[in-house]
Amino acid sequence: MTDKDLRRDVLDELDFDPSLDAGDIGVAVSDGVVTLTGHVGSFAEKVEAERAVRRVKGVRAIAQEIQVRYPEAKKIEDDQIAARALAIIDWSVHLPKEAIQVKVAKGWITLTGAVPWQYQVAGAEAAVRRLSGVVGVTNLIEVKPQVRPTAVKDKILEAFKRSALFEADAIKVNVEGDKVILEGAVTAWTERAAAERAAWSVPGVRSVEDRIVALS
Repeated sequence: MTDKDLRRDVLDELDFDPSLDAGDIGVAVSDGVVTLTGHVGSFAEKVEAERAVRRVKGVRAIAQEIQVRYPEAKKIEDDQIAARALAIIDWSVHLPKEAIQVKVAKGWITLTGAVPWQYQVAGAEAAVRRLSGVVGVTNLIEVKPQVRPTAVKDKILEAFKRSALFEADAIKVNVEGDKVILEGAVTAWTERAAAERAAWSVPGVRSVEDRIVALS
């Protein structure tokens, strides 16, 4: 695929996404690297534009240079954004109250704190990125392990044994601090994904390195 063809596919995907107004987004492609420029009306649109590009076959990398521009009449003060961010985090039943701190500077949110689950890190960012006035989010929330590495490994192996999708004995689990390394072979990609989900479901896991090979 040529860069010209890839650029056309990226533009088509951006236009196809109903959550995007792609009229002010510029696209340049060089050796499979897509550079996004221009501006959008919300940070959520900026994130969605990048997701749309990642869906396009042939994209090797993305340079994200889109700016978020709010009309002067719709600009929101930092203290209002911070209050709304804290409120939406408090309302979420999946996020621990008072464990996450919010700082806002010129519309840019910085999240800090510590939570027991990786999905809560992603959930906190997802909760605030759609707020009006937000131009960017830096997520510095940490996953604080609550169990010993040996206990993490035991919990993962127990989850594997409960799953009907794959043979637990076919997968080897190594734990290095808060990192889980999966090795072995399974018969299908769905089994590989199920094993990775099981690893992520354990409290204290910060990263998962999936070395499992799918035989088909």
